[in-house]
Amino acid sequence: MQHSIPIYIAVMSVVTLSVKILPLTLIRKPINNRFIRSFLYYVPYVTLAVMTFPAIVQATDAPVAGAVALVVGIVAAWNGASLFQVAAACCALVFVLELILV
Repeated sequence: MQHSIPIYIAVMSVVTLSVKILPLTLIRKPINNRFIRSFLYYVPYVTLAVMTFPAIVQATDAPVAGAVALVVGIVAAWNGASLFQVAAACCALVFVLELILV
C-alpha cells in the first residue's frame, strides 16, 4: 500500500495539469459560440454551489436548521444584505434552531 502512494500522486498530478494545460494549448482562437461561452461562464458558480450547499445542510446537528438558514440567507442576500449580515443572520438562526430542535 505504501509504495503505491507516489504513483497515485503522479497520476493525480498528470490528470489535474492536463485538464488545466490542454485547453490553453489547444484553443488559440477566441470562443465565439454562445452556448460554450455561457457554459464556461457558469462553471465556477456551479462548482461552488455543488461544494457549498450540501455542506450547509450537513454541518449542523439538525439538517432542518441548515436548510432553513440557507433559505433565509438566500432571501437576505437577494434583498441586498451584505455578506457579513447574511453570515451573521444564518449563524444566529442555526444556533437558535438547534437549541429548539436538538
